[in-house]
Amino acid sequence: MTRPRILVVGAGFAGVACVRRLERRLTSREAQISLLSPFSYQLYLPLLPQVAAGVLTPQSVALSLRRSERHRTRIIPGGAVGVDAKAKVCVVRTITGEHTVEPYDHLVLAPGSVTRTFDIPGLGEHARGMKTLAEAVYIRDHVIAQLDLADASQDEAERAARLQFVVVGGGYAGTETAACLQRLTHNAIKRYPRLDPKLIKWHLVDIAPALMPELGEKLGRAALDILRRRGIEVSLGVSVASVDADNVTLTDGRVLPSRTLIWTAGVAASPLIGTLGAETHRGRLVVGADMVVPGLDGVHALGDAAAVPDLAKKEDGAICPPTAQHAQRQGRQVADNLVATLRGEQTYPYVHKDLGLVVDLGGKDGVSKPLGVELHGMPAQAVARAYHWAALRTNVAKARVMTNWLLNAVAGDDFVRTGFLASKSGTLADFEYTEAYLTPEQVRKHIASLRTTHG
Repeated sequence: MTRPRILVVGAGFAGVACVRRLERRLTSREAQISLLSPFSYQLYLPLLPQVAAGVLTPQSVALSLRRSERHRTRIIPGGAVGVDAKAKVCVVRTITGEHTVEPYDHLVLAPGSVTRTFDIPGLGEHARGMKTLAEAVYIRDHVIAQLDLADASQDEAERAARLQFVVVGGGYAGTETAACLQRLTHNAIKRYPRLDPKLIKWHLVDIAPALMPELGEKLGRAALDILRRRGIEVSLGVSVASVDADNVTLTDGRVLPSRTLIWTAGVAASPLIGTLGAETHRGRLVVGADMVVPGLDGVHALGDAAAVPDLAKKEDGAICPPTAQHAQRQGRQVADNLVATLRGEQTYPYVHKDLGLVVDLGGKDGVSKPLGVELHGMPAQAVARAYHWAALRTNVAKARVMTNWLLNAVAGDDFVRTGFLASKSGTLADFEYTEAYLTPEQVRKHIASLRTTHG
């Protein structure tokens, strides 16, 4: 008998947790496990702002998928750009840009999310994101480059524009990004004696009326006070009206001369979800409490890309938020349900009560709410770092991160640019490949053409 083929799409928190549990619980005779990912690492996304700020090296937050000696999952280097659920085939865009197909018996969709954008003039051409490792490295290079260029410029207007930075998004990603990068420029300016530190201006803009509302009013206000004390101008109830190479225009009419717009205004489910033609809820694939997609045989969906019912909350229609905490646990539950399905046993719904949230604002600042306990300042920052350190999957990653933290605290940063993408302006689409996905019709055509070619 041929072994059932389990294809897991995505090497984020959900996908890796699922694969690791499957490897532990299934024998090699019971199933063939494949993991589809453009990169052979799991990105620890919450620490990306610290990579951009130079506190951590990129390798520290890229956890290898090939380090385990027990590893037996086949890793396919590519991204899923379409799914034909009737034919049980996934269309794969390899890292060389070619298209191929991968058949499956059981499909686990954990493709994660992409940066959510809006139809704002100039946004696609001039905004930078903070969703991938490459984006974090690029933004660090870009920010340091602005300091270098401002230092070399003889034009006061150009100098002021290069030293004005705008971050859009008052959630965790935006707040941590603004906080960490402001510390980067604050520390770096000491190496530029020709530049006036007062010229460096950071703006955090969000359309919401409060900063990080999930933390509650008290902690949101504490975070706001920390940012403003550092000199970051926070504008709430405001968004971006347009952006070009030289200016960011806000909806309240202000025009900010700036060469840097970092866009972190939320996330949207991977465009892969749109290729299935299945029901969605606010862009996320509708699933049952067991994370099975209704009407699609053998398909599970979880993580940021799925609207998983939150059974731990009393209100009807509650959906699990797109956090690493939920994604990891959903991955394990899907794996357990797949094992149960293969063995003819009972499956179970996903239930998990949120353990709280942590926000590291760099230095000695943070705001955290572990198990409902509200903390801010140094205690909150200690809890945030302890949580992230404990959550890292490998001991090697833990050692690297701890070493980086200690080294940065003692020796600081050298503010070195790598020259990454120095010759072009990297856009959101460049880094997140949002234009690579197929329509359902294109998926069927690709599958038909590939079958004809190999038939």
